[in-house]
Amino acid sequence: MLDLNVLEFSKKITESGVVILDVRTPDEIAEGFIEGALIIDFQGSNFESEIASLNKDVTYAVYCRSGNRSGKAIKIMQDGGFHNLFNLDGGILDWIQAGMPLTEK
Repeated sequence: MLDLNVLEFSKKITESGVVILDVRTPDEIAEGFIEGALIIDFQGSNFESEIASLNKDVTYAVYCRSGNRSGKAIKIMQDGGFHNLFNLDGGILDWIQAGMPLTEK
């Protein structure tokens, strides 16, 4: 896992084939999310099975509210055989503070 700051993360998610993964709760998602993000609630009962169904050969840029849950999600993904994983250090809070765009459902 590699922690990326907002600028590094924003560049990473523009790369071809990178999947943005938001692991926040539905209530948090309702406040806005990074456009194009795949949403899988880390606290949801199906989290591990949903993660297990993902393609292990692609790159994932993972984020949550502050960077804590995404770090834990990445650990689970690594244990499941995923290798190309990047974490948004500071999470969506730092993303918003930096003035980066969010989208809504």
